[in-house]
Amino acid sequence: MSQPLCAEAVRAIEHDCARLVARYANRNDAADWEAVAALYAPDGRMARPSAPDDWIVGREAILAAFAARPARTTRHVCSNVEITVLDADTALGESAMLLFTGDAAPRVGSFLDRFVRTGEGWRFAERRGTMTF
Repeated sequence: MSQPLCAEAVRAIEHDCARLVARYANRNDAADWEAVAALYAPDGRMARPSAPDDWIVGREAILAAFAARPARTTRHVCSNVEITVLDADTALGESAMLLFTGDAAPRVGSFLDRFVRTGEGWRFAERRGTMTF
């Protein structure tokens, strides 16, 4: 049985995972698809808010899905980031998302995340988006 994590370790994991959420939004807005895909574990999976039950699995497939999107200008604003540390190598997260894109009306949604510690640091094992309105 593993030892409970000290408060400092929990805070460090919470910080690293919350930073991953912000990095994802910023790299997405910069259309840096390779950097976005690299934020996932090699076998990570993603479901966009517009298709929350349509999973895209693996970094290569995630990269291809982003690269296939038409060019657009976006700004993702993430807030209410809440990280729940399960153990030294896994955590869960929930965050609210507001998406501005060109002349379209803003969209509001959220992400439910599962994080995993890899040799590259914390990565998304799973990122499932849903639309609120």
